[in-house]
Amino acid sequence: MKVLLLKDPKEDDCGQDPYIRELGLYGLEATLIPVLSFEFLSVPSFSEKLSHPEGYGGLIFTSPRAVEAVELCLEKDNKTEVWRKSLKEKWNAKSVYVVGNATASLVNKIGLHTEGENCGNAEKLAEYICSRESSALPLLFPCGALRREILPKMLKDKGIPVESLTVYQTIPHPGIQGNLNSYYSQQGIPASITFFSPSGLTHSLKHIQELSGDNIDQIKFVAIGPTTAHALAAQGLPVSCTAESPTPRALAAGIRTALQPHGC
Repeated sequence: MKVLLLKDPKEDDCGQDPYIRELGLYGLEATLIPVLSFEFLSVPSFSEKLSHPEGYGGLIFTSPRAVEAVELCLEKDNKTEVWRKSLKEKWNAKSVYVVGNATASLVNKIGLHTEGENCGNAEKLAEYICSRESSALPLLFPCGALRREILPKMLKDKGIPVESLTVYQTIPHPGIQGNLNSYYSQQGIPASITFFSPSGLTHSLKHIQELSGDNIDQIKFVAIGPTTAHALAAQGLPVSCTAESPTPRALAAGIRTALQPHGC
């Protein structure tokens, strides 16, 4: 059975995308099509803030792109050495909060210790931070232009200062239409389509509706998390399943259940 995932392919240490591997264990043939590209913003400003950990109580990362923005700052300003020798340790003396294991592994690669990665979404991470945070200094929160306000609002309501900085914005992937056209012409209608973000849905839905035509009712629509599920519902699409956590294993289990006759 063929399933479509609207995300960037990313190889793990085994040289295979973990989503393709996990779905393959259930006998599902997954194809990944990227629907989003990113451009980085405010690099000089972010770089300056990263150079002054003494001004912050810690860091919050809710997406892999925000971590990539750190790497970009270090490369552009030739700060890799000073990061390795001193800045990294100064940030490690503080709390570094993350959502999800994918983001956590990237944060670990730049040498920072993480906490909160088992929180499946920003709301749960905010609750976790509220239960632990007592610093009077603000938490530095590099984020995307389309972030939801729920995390900073929950923290501010609890008196925890947050300094948000928009470090990237989402743009449509230039190859969306061509890649979807070739998938449909070669593979036909997928049994399920998984969306990984509201913006990914926005940029791909029109093409999917046109290519699927009247057969769109056959497709099981799946969301990686509650925010994306809400976006699907807002477009009037039935959500067959929402992954219990944003991980390859949880998503594969959810898709398998959704594709069984009784659904999930």
